[in-house]
Amino acid sequence: MIEIVVMILAVLGCVLAIMQRDLLKAAILTGINGACVAFLFQFLLAPDVALTQAIVGAAIVPVFLGLAVYKTQRNDES
Repeated sequence: MIEIVVMILAVLGCVLAIMQRDLLKAAILTGINGACVAFLFQFLLAPDVALTQAIVGAAIVPVFLGLAVYKTQRNDES
């Protein structure tokens, strides 16, 4: 039952990330999916894969996406 709830949370996190107009918020919301998948791997007794997913999917990817969005924003002042 717990894995079904976590899967639903992962899907809702993806839907929320897709519906965002602000790209920085969408980049941050991608971490929800990574954390949920990491929890599912841990629940399925794959701790090495869960740790890798937690580091990459919940931490590194959202940070890199956020940095890319922040660095590529247009400057309307000039």
